[in-house]
Amino acid sequence: MLGRTGRPVSVIGLGCWQLGSDWGDVGEDQALAILAAAVDSGVTFLDTADVYGDGRSEGLIGRFLAQRGPDAGLTVATKMGRRAQPHTAAAYTLDAFRGWTDRSRENLGVDRLDLVQLHCPPSEVITADATYDALDTLVSEGRIAAYGISVETCAEALAAIARPGVASIQIILNVFRRKPLEEVLPTAAAAGVGIIARVPLASGMLSGKYDARTTFAANDHRTYNRLGEAFDVGETFSGVPFEVGVRAAQEVAALTRPGSTTAQLALRWIVDQPGVTTVIPGARTPDQARANAAAAGLAPLNPGTLDALRALYDGSVRGHVHGRW
Repeated sequence: MLGRTGRPVSVIGLGCWQLGSDWGDVGEDQALAILAAAVDSGVTFLDTADVYGDGRSEGLIGRFLAQRGPDAGLTVATKMGRRAQPHTAAAYTLDAFRGWTDRSRENLGVDRLDLVQLHCPPSEVITADATYDALDTLVSEGRIAAYGISVETCAEALAAIARPGVASIQIILNVFRRKPLEEVLPTAAAAGVGIIARVPLASGMLSGKYDARTTFAANDHRTYNRLGEAFDVGETFSGVPFEVGVRAAQEVAALTRPGSTTAQLALRWIVDQPGVTTVIPGARTPDQARANAAAAGLAPLNPGTLDALRALYDGSVRGHVHGRW
């Protein structure tokens, strides 16, 4: 179940940022094929946001929902807040929430949104009583069924979990970003709050396919946000410097079991963590979507692999990320 929503969701979901923007070009037919491949492979949770392609991702999901019909058993989570310019705490008002959610409902073609998450808001938004009063109003008005918070830091996650109406927390969690295991996941589990693990493959780095010569398109955030030029640097390669991450990912690749991929190993590590509800890897092809979904059926990682991944984190990655988020 997805925390306090009470909705059953697949342990592997689909992150839909790439269907909108910031990952190079993904055509409409390709996007719909990716959605179909994921859902046909057992995925029942789709995560998007109103700013992904200025609503393009939501619109494509809306078309897909219309094709599949109301009995498809899908849960769609979207996000709001990043449309605000400037992106400050003052922008997070009830009127703005109504406008943002009305636009998302139109894009998705639904009367009520399954789950709306504040999209990495300023920290003071997460600690303000007025934020939750406004979100509760959206629930009572029937615009949304439930709400959650997408956060950057563990401290923000813990503050949000303490609020009784918060259904879920979305946070970066992968073998390169382990800090949420210490407090966030146990606290969320005790409170009945769902955990949505994002950036599970460190922006593709944990596929093990990159090397120091790998380049990306100019309109790909892996090109233009490596130093946090556009948004929090933790969203790109999990905040790990590219050269460091490439070397570490190659060590992860060496631990991959025969018959599976390095990406599947990385996803399986997250699935194995107590308290994780669903993991939302993106996919740029139908084959990637199917392979990601298949990670749910793999056996848990063995103790030797877990120990090796922990040693790799402590030796190569921890110093770059652990104290920052």
